[in-house]
Amino acid sequence: MRRGVGLVLLAIGAFLVVLAPLLRFPVAGRLVQAPSDQYNIIKLTAENAQYFSIADLKVLNANLDVTVTVRGDVSQAKDDHVVWDQFQATNDVTNNRPGIDFFEFRSAFNKYDGTGVTCCGVNVNKTPVTIEGQVFLFPFGVEKKTYKVFNPVTKQAYDAEFAGEEVIEGLDVYKFRVKVPPTVTETLTAPASVLGMDEPGDIQVSRVYEATITYWVDPITGLPVKQQQERREMLRTADGVDRMPALIGTFTYTPETVRDLVSTARTNADQIRLITTTLPLSSLILGLIALVAGFVFLRGASRGAR
Repeated sequence: MRRGVGLVLLAIGAFLVVLAPLLRFPVAGRLVQAPSDQYNIIKLTAENAQYFSIADLKVLNANLDVTVTVRGDVSQAKDDHVVWDQFQATNDVTNNRPGIDFFEFRSAFNKYDGTGVTCCGVNVNKTPVTIEGQVFLFPFGVEKKTYKVFNPVTKQAYDAEFAGEEVIEGLDVYKFRVKVPPTVTETLTAPASVLGMDEPGDIQVSRVYEATITYWVDPITGLPVKQQQERREMLRTADGVDRMPALIGTFTYTPETVRDLVSTARTNADQIRLITTTLPLSSLILGLIALVAGFVFLRGASRGAR
């Protein structure tokens, strides 16, 4: 009887010890992933911003708010990628002008590390794009290094350099900073007189975008819990002169959005710890206990047989 119990305990112990690294690496690596059915709303504000009002044909000063809705396209989530659609609406709060700008971005990215994938009709405002770098998320287990991050406005990826550690709402985060150089994002036609020029009729102008974007990222989940965009967009004529602002402002996640994202990061981090640490460690400890107990039972059975 003791011998039988000992053999069973040895078998269980060996199984649990072997299972522990499997849980920690291949199994956990497949279970920790971005959701395909994502849905959330992010809000940003920019105080004392400037923008060119097409309706008024002049630059207005205003407080702006931005609502970003992100929804996963479950039908296109296949293999190792997920597809998220983003719709962004900007409103002029000061002058009571809703919908001064709309922006759409359809993205696809690897659900295990957050890197962009070009498939599934990815586009910016219906224009097809090639996506590279991180999109909505940084990798799980963020490191203190430089990552490429995709910017949908310029349709290019830029270096996000590690810029230190901070605490946001009690959560330890890594800060990354992206500097986007002046980049032409579109070509427009505008009356020369509106731009302060003496020429008759309309002329072509380029919309030139540059920005410094800062991300505060939870290192466990890779979720940015706060973001700040210092944007400067100018209307530039062919002679290289910036004639007037198209949009200038510093856009930041609202406190409510930051709190919601911190709460989400904490919940997801707990789940990741359970999968990557608690379960593998428990399996290892229980396995070692079972092995020791099995050896004890077998040793006792051998002595009893004498």
